[in-house]
Amino acid sequence: MSDKSIEQIMALAPVIPVIVIDRAEDAVPMAEALVAGGLPVLEVTLRTPAALAAIAAMKAVPGAVVGAGTVLDPAMLAGAIHAGAEFIVSPGLTDNLGKAAVASGIPFLPGTANAGDIMRGMDLGLSHFKFFPAATSGGIPALKALAGPFGQARFCPTGGITAATAPEWLALDPVLCVGGSWVVPAGPLDPARIETLAREASALSRH
Repeated sequence: MSDKSIEQIMALAPVIPVIVIDRAEDAVPMAEALVAGGLPVLEVTLRTPAALAAIAAMKAVPGAVVGAGTVLDPAMLAGAIHAGAEFIVSPGLTDNLGKAAVASGIPFLPGTANAGDIMRGMDLGLSHFKFFPAATSGGIPALKALAGPFGQARFCPTGGITAATAPEWLALDPVLCVGGSWVVPAGPLDPARIETLAREASALSRH
């Protein structure tokens, strides 16, 4: 488990790569390329059978801070923690998952798309949220409107964000970072390409 808070993790780089990994043997070279490119925070989505093994393997890469994404319930939370995840990201927020995550003490970034989600998180003592799916939940105007009543809330918009649109999101005061899959393109692993994309992403400026 991480000794960092979720805010410290979100502050490490402007982009958190959202990783869907099919082959556990790709985990270490992928993580090495991302860290070398300046993106140390890695979100491995629990969408494939290789995900938990990939988390465990990536943790051995110096400088990598490895978390689990697409965590849907307390059982998945427990599996991710057992695999060594240092933070947890979920697409949404339920009372069951939220309470289990808070009780575990692991840094937690739950998905929110509306005011009710954010208020549910705040009831649990949370103030940092994923805004998901960002592009189809009203985009930047929606997040600006949501951030108004929740001045202490901070966000990592994820979903439909690209290298071209990331700077617009990062310019918003409540946004600490964005999540993006573009830095790990689908297809055969290409570490040199991933490192190049990571370097470009890590150079994006925040507000």
